[in-house]
Amino acid sequence: MAVHGIDLGTTNSAIARIAPDGSPAVLAGMSGEPTTASVVLFASRDEYVVGEGARREARLDPEHVCAMVKRRMGDAAWRFVAHGRSWSAPAVSSLILSSLVADARFADGTEPTSAVITVPAYFGDEERRATVQAGVYAGLDVVDVLSEPIAAALSYGFGRLDGSVATTKGTGETVLVYDLGGGTFDVTVIELADRRISVLAVEGDHQLGGADWDERLALHLSRRFCEAEPDAEDPLDDSAGAQVLVLAAERAKHELSEAERTDVVIAHDGVRVTVPLTRAELTELTAPLLRRTVDLTRSCLAEAARRGVDRVDRVLLVGGSSRMPSVAAALRTELGLEALLHDPDLAVARGAALYGEKKELERMVAADLRTRGRLRDGDPVEDAPTADLDDACRRVADAFAVPLAQVRRAVEIRVDTVVSRGFGVLAVSDAGRLEPTWLVHRNDRLPVRTSRSFGTVRADQAVVALTVVEQQGQAESQRAQDVKILIQGEITGIPPGHDEGSEIRVTFEMGFDGILHVTAHHVEAAMPLELTATTGATLSQAEVARERDQLGRARRRG
Repeated sequence: MAVHGIDLGTTNSAIARIAPDGSPAVLAGMSGEPTTASVVLFASRDEYVVGEGARREARLDPEHVCAMVKRRMGDAAWRFVAHGRSWSAPAVSSLILSSLVADARFADGTEPTSAVITVPAYFGDEERRATVQAGVYAGLDVVDVLSEPIAAALSYGFGRLDGSVATTKGTGETVLVYDLGGGTFDVTVIELADRRISVLAVEGDHQLGGADWDERLALHLSRRFCEAEPDAEDPLDDSAGAQVLVLAAERAKHELSEAERTDVVIAHDGVRVTVPLTRAELTELTAPLLRRTVDLTRSCLAEAARRGVDRVDRVLLVGGSSRMPSVAAALRTELGLEALLHDPDLAVARGAALYGEKKELERMVAADLRTRGRLRDGDPVEDAPTADLDDACRRVADAFAVPLAQVRRAVEIRVDTVVSRGFGVLAVSDAGRLEPTWLVHRNDRLPVRTSRSFGTVRADQAVVALTVVEQQGQAESQRAQDVKILIQGEITGIPPGHDEGSEIRVTFEMGFDGILHVTAHHVEAAMPLELTATTGATLSQAEVARERDQLGRARRRG
């Protein structure tokens, strides 16, 4: 019955499930560690290594080690090439997921078949689709993709949402989740109230994370090395040397989270240099990166204030890089916020497991109600009469030996979220320019269903080109060159006999998973028109078949 929760992270990943007592438990694999490095070594054409072993090999065989693949999710053109084979981002990610599945099997003997996989809140449609594709490649039924800050809030709110928070309508707790991971940053304002988690505002940058701190520090260390040994090769000019330097920078960053100073030993090109480093130096070197997170946090707070929420009761620091003391200090100094480290490495996986349990128990309760004719297909379980819902919860609890309170919590807790990006279409303006028309706006509440009418540009127009775009950056631009093209397709089959300006009705639908669905109709023709389009994240059928075959032959070593 279990739906596992998976935190598919940029630098580290984890898998969790619900323990018999109803609490979320992270599953450690053969290494005994609760997290797995999100690194893949392609040892040969058909063998691969995932985790810390692959990470260690990065300095010896950097050309065949793939890391930070999460930053490539949704990039249809990107491929990692190793031993004459190319791998898309979903395919590489599926190897990480398969490793987590093997860890879960080792930990408790269960075979994960379905999962909730988390993604940064600021991931768009393409990245979310790519994440689902990775899960499918790994043989998983992806029940949902869940924003990481929501998962963290679920983990934090576990136990509170049963009654210690918001038992009275109108009371609750407003939480800001500051999530600085290895490769992505998200900030989200969430309200915990009335057994409901409501996302009020999101901001973020999925090209900003702890790895950027490592790179800044590695550059600094390289300069110090070259100053000390001007005749030696710059470590950054050698791929293996660069890998070693980045790993040394990462270690130093971790050490400076606990100590005020450390020494970094750099051995390269036959010489050895010790570079002293202080926490203050690290803070100064990376100040622009931290400033970016503070500015995004300020923007998120402003959006929440526009929605009537002008206070934050709690600030949760999530993601391994949020351990840096400079993070809490900047939030305190710049925004007057006192932050709390909340299980930074494992909160997201635990929250995903809680959400997976909620989805599964809710599904079983709904199935019970529909079977007995007490709920119509498509209606949410809360629409059922209270007595019938209570009976269904009791039957599910008895059938699966789950505490009744656990089933009730799964059914009663609601999760509301918002759109992370704006979405629209390119249309010809009155001035004759091709400009974006926005149908869905960032921070609109999900689910969304909205329609907009457009007109044909000439009589008897048989084909209409449709281009769906996604917001880039902080604001919705009115310039076509500023947007990201998400879907391109053609509406065909329009019969003749219709005037210029005939209505084309475009409908956008987006569920809680954040995946966009687009349909279009020619109104005067009184017929639906099929939209044939592919997103950038969707591989061709031939590519999918090739990668499935390639994955089928791949063997995990160790």
